[in-house]
This record gives sequence, structure tokens and C-alpha cells, in this order.
Amino acid sequence: MQRILHTPEGVRDIYSRECEQKLSLQDRLHAVIKSYGYRDIETPTFEFFDVFSKEIGTIPSAELYKFFDREGNTLVLRPDFTPPVARAASKYFLNHNMPVRLTYLGQAFVNNSSYQGRLKETTQIGGELMGEDSVDADAEIVALAVQLMLASGLKEFQITIGHAGFFHALAQEAGFDAQVVAGLKELITSKNSFGVDKLVSEQTVSRPLAKAFTALTGLFGTEEMLTRAESLTGNPQALAAVVRLREVWETLKLYGVEKYVSFDLGMLSRYMYYTGIIFRGYTYGIGDAVIKGGRYDDLLGYFGQDAPAVGFVVVVDQLLNALSRQKTLHEETADRCMILYGEERRTEAVRRASELRGGGKNVELVPVAPGRTPEDCREYAQTEGYADVIELL
Repeated sequence: MQRILHTPEGVRDIYSRECEQKLSLQDRLHAVIKSYGYRDIETPTFEFFDVFSKEIGTIPSAELYKFFDREGNTLVLRPDFTPPVARAASKYFLNHNMPVRLTYLGQAFVNNSSYQGRLKETTQIGGELMGEDSVDADAEIVALAVQLMLASGLKEFQITIGHAGFFHALAQEAGFDAQVVAGLKELITSKNSFGVDKLVSEQTVSRPLAKAFTALTGLFGTEEMLTRAESLTGNPQALAAVVRLREVWETLKLYGVEKYVSFDLGMLSRYMYYTGIIFRGYTYGIGDAVIKGGRYDDLLGYFGQDAPAVGFVVVVDQLLNALSRQKTLHEETADRCMILYGEERRTEAVRRASELRGGGKNVELVPVAPGRTPEDCREYAQTEGYADVIELL
């Protein structure tokens, strides 16, 4: 039988220095989230299919890893943390008239053949603020997103905010069916103004409304862009979305993070459960968002508890990739050392290692052996970033 030494497409091994850097990054992000009062939660790696059904509005069924249990139930490897956390919160937490803050860390799985060169298994860390529908809650989540980017070591990044309600209000006013809405979302997301103009011209809509749809591809930038958005429509729901964004902006100033924030009303999510603000965080050197989130006030109702909610997720692998390309990764070497020893000094080496470990250092005992010279060990330690090599030879 041939030995299998490689991994399936879309997954990979993470080891040595990269693995240490990833774990360190996760620890720093987790500490920041906890500092905002979020409590840890773990949900199963697989759930019933219904948790991610079409009605929920999450990942399409074709992109799910599905399998069956002994009773014939369809199960799914978790592609998205928000629905499972919403399910758990509906069952355990939403019994008091108080906001619930939850944070999680784990693996998510998406089986998408179009993800050329992208991972199908990713590590994600995020937070959900449930039971609170205020502007303050929206601003807290965005401010927390900024603090996470800073804690990771990023120097240059941008959190771009939109609002799902603006586009959906216009689409509802126009009376578009689901197929047209899906086509428009794809064209607007890709900033294809010619495609939007063509698709809208094939429908029966007023000239001002058609102009508003086409303008969505260019409605991004600073706060001044919101004024332009207000001039495009008199739709009450669409205008309410703009007002909400203005209020979030004013609250973000209290956090002092406004310089990292911009707006984009043409930013639309593939997740259908978003009802309010949506946002993504980008940095240079990588095309995909490293952090994303938004408000989903209707999702918890699917699990039996109507409650507003807003949240975010950091794709740790994407963030680690960005930090690596920008050469801003933290090196974890200060507490790691090697004790290189000869046979006659084994007792001394073990005693010394125990003392150092008791002081908080990570210590590796490496005996000199045939084919392993002291010079080889010193070279290895330098390559792997050891802080110190103690020689007992």
C-alpha cells in the first residue's frame, strides 16, 4: 500500500515556527476580545443540516461538507460560527433582559471548488453581542475589530462599513425577484457599473431608482459619501440605513478609531441573514478580508428566541498570511532554549532543565549522539530561533 504523506486539496499542515506564531496571534486576539467582557463558548464541529439551511441564509448547500449519522440524520461540518452560536445562545443565555457577549475559537469548513489556492479549513476567532440593538453595540463591534487589527501587529488597514438595509430597501421598492437581486448583488460587489446598468435597464423601474442602483458601485469613501447616498433616494428604509451609519460614525469617534474606518454602500454579503451594518477589514498584501461581520437581528428567531445581535469573525489564517507578507509577525523566542549535553553530564542537564522550566522557560534536552555534533545543534538552534543554547559537554 502506498504511504500517503500529503494532505487533501484545501487543507495543510502548520508546524514549527509558523504554528507557534499562529498560536501566539490567537492568544493576543483572544485577550483583546476578553477585555471587552466577552465570555468563551464552544459549539460542536458538526451540527444538524438545518442549522445551516437555506432559510437561515448562510453558506450554500453545495459548499457544505455533509455526512450522515447512524440514525440517518444529515450532519454538516461547521462552515460558519454565527448560526451555531445563535442556536446555543437561544437555548442557554437569552433568558434575561441583558446583553450577552460570547467569543469562540475553532475551525470552519467550506467545500468550494472555486477557492483556487484558498484553504477549505480555516481557523476563526470571533465574537457575538446578542440582545442589544443599539448604535452603541454596532460601534463596539467595529471598535473591537480595529483593536484586534492593532493587536495583531498590523500598521496599515481599513475597516469598511456598509449597511445591508440600503440595498434591500431599494430592491424591495423596485419589486425585483430573487434572481435579479442575486445578479445585482454580484455585479455591485464586483463594482461592475456597466453590468448593473444593463441588468436594471431590462427591468421596469423608475429612472431615479435605476440611477441609484448604478450609483451603488461607486458609493464608497469617507463620511461625505453618506450625503451623496441620501441624495439618491427618498426611500424611508434606505435613508434610515444611512442615518444608522452616521450614528455609528459619531460613536466610533468616542473610541478614537475613526481614522481606520471608511464606508461602502455597495459592499454586500453573501450571508443573507445580515439585516443592518456589515463590515470588512482589509490590509495590503492580501485580497480577501481578514475580519468581517455585521448585524443579524432575525437569525436568533429561527432557533426560538427573537433577539437582535451583531458580531464579527477574524479569519486567523488570512491575518497570519497578511502579517507574514508584511514581515510584521511576532517572533516567539524569548523563553525557548536548548540544553546540549554529553552522556557524563546527563544528571546535571536534567536538573538544570527542571530549574529553568520552573522559572517559565521552554527547555529542550538534546544529547550529543552519533551523527549529531555540537555544531549541528548550534546551527539548528539558530535556524529555529532559539533564544539560548546551554552546553554541558
